Amino acid sequence: MSERVKKTIFTEEMKKDYTILVPDMLPIHFKLIINILRTYGYKMELLQNRGQRVVDEGLKNTHNDTCYPALLVIGQFMDALKSGKYDVNKTALLMSQTGGGCRASNYIHLIRKAISSQFPQVPVISLNFSGLEKNPAFRLTVPMMIKLVYAVMYGDLLMLLYNQCRPYEINKGDTDKMLDKWQNRLAKLFEKNKFTNTTAHYRAILDDFASIERSDVKKPKVGIVGEIYVKYSPLANNDLNEFLISEGCEPNVPGLMDFVLYCAINVVNDASLYDKKTKLTLGYSIGYDVLYKFQKKQIKIIKEHGVFTPPHDFEHLRKCADKYINQGVKMGEGWLITAEMAALAETGTENIICTQPFGCLPNHIVAKGMSRVIKQAYPEANIVAIDYDPGATKVNQENRIKLMLANARV
Repeated sequence: MSERVKKTIFTEEMKKDYTILVPDMLPIHFKLIINILRTYGYKMELLQNRGQRVVDEGLKNTHNDTCYPALLVIGQFMDALKSGKYDVNKTALLMSQTGGGCRASNYIHLIRKAISSQFPQVPVISLNFSGLEKNPAFRLTVPMMIKLVYAVMYGDLLMLLYNQCRPYEINKGDTDKMLDKWQNRLAKLFEKNKFTNTTAHYRAILDDFASIERSDVKKPKVGIVGEIYVKYSPLANNDLNEFLISEGCEPNVPGLMDFVLYCAINVVNDASLYDKKTKLTLGYSIGYDVLYKFQKKQIKIIKEHGVFTPPHDFEHLRKCADKYINQGVKMGEGWLITAEMAALAETGTENIICTQPFGCLPNHIVAKGMSRVIKQAYPEANIVAIDYDPGATKVNQENRIKLMLANARV
């Protein structure tokens, strides 16, 4: 039997002087989220450490069959703890748990096992909405959860506008300055509890990004889908977003709210598939309806503004999925990857990169396995799967992408 790893609890006494390290997945969204949590008295820091040392630490502290996202998160934590930058006796780690399979629930146990031999005093905190773990000094209250939902919506909008402006900006750096301006402004709005007037804030954000001087040269749009961590994380995908912009493309990255809605509707779907409805089913059903209305409102305002292309409506994504795959296929990113590929292909983003991390079997099945039927339905679809693992070199990945871009159409 394997030895049980002792869990170090994050206590109220630790809250006032412990630094909580957060792995880097969505830089835009996570900066907003961290700023929100800081207003509740938590000292948060978004990790930016990258490079081969992070990969090496992951390899040393995980099993060689561990999936690449888990390896990187553990490697980033271990590299940070060993860097000398932090007092390991006053440092904690934060990891999200969504309640699903794979990384969504189990990474936190791998992290504890990895750090237990060298840093057993470091608490690992679970950020979850489903009661998987209870932390006495890190409770998600209703006001906190409401703010986090709004942060996801604002983060999705900023990411969308950044990708639609940055490739076309005439004055280099204008888009980054605008992003910084709104991240700072939103942090203040959250701190003052003035974040709920989304109609006014969305329009102000849209107006500001529309004011950026941009060229009207058409560039090929390239969709990015795949396993959630590798799809978004610059550490995991070797700055894929930045690379595509440098190659004269416009990245098209689905928002985080799609994944949140996906997690919620899967619980509702399960109740129907297995004929077992509970109070939890009702709660998730109500939550889904509320979040979907938030998304629809944002899409409506973007359409009314008329300058930028709005994201896909999640119910439309579900209809796209139903053409090719059952919504009961929900392990990992499940049917969502197929739906995103289909939605991108049918709306003009025919060039699609599917990010494939080592060890993520569900992702390979619903991505590589379903890309053929997407290509059959959309013959012009230009889909390529890029593998991300400790042995894959950045040069080989970028060469494969360049080969795909050689066939890209505007």
